[in-house]
Amino acid sequence: MNIPNSLTVLRIVLVPVIVILLIQGQHGKALVCFVIAGITDGLDGLLARILNQTTVVGAYLDPVADKALVISMFTTLAIIGMVPGWLAVVVISRDCIILGGILVLTLMSVSPDIKPSFISKINTVFQLVTIFSALVLKVGDAGRHYREAFLVVCWLTALFTVVSGGDYIFKGMKLIGGAGHEKA
Repeated sequence: MNIPNSLTVLRIVLVPVIVILLIQGQHGKALVCFVIAGITDGLDGLLARILNQTTVVGAYLDPVADKALVISMFTTLAIIGMVPGWLAVVVISRDCIILGGILVLTLMSVSPDIKPSFISKINTVFQLVTIFSALVLKVGDAGRHYREAFLVVCWLTALFTVVSGGDYIFKGMKLIGGAGHEKA
């Protein structure tokens, strides 16, 4: 297994570790593990390109690791009251809709080769910042202003999550429309 794929696997392994730490109330350790997971997310793709070690396995494993981390974090943080439950529902619903769309496209024999858009990348940044901020808020002695800023970050995350989800739906509908015209 090459270095980039090893980093991706490490991120997947860290997911249950972070969840357990959060459930046990060990927020500082969870924050450290989350930062490590975030670093591996940035490094795996970069190293794959620099070292010319891009693989099909890595191309599939990386988004799985990303979704496992984000969905697990939002679910756990919502359950223990560190992020609003409605935000976890928005984030998880978007991912379920996208996965459902990919399934529909695949069943229609339409190649669901949709690359992440700029808005989707912004969304990912906001989601990770929200998770990081929730952990920092719990670990640190944050004042009222930080809590208010955190709520703004939550709303911006929801906004970008909905907009990026809509972008994927629009792209999927175009692919379905194109497939319908080709078969006619």
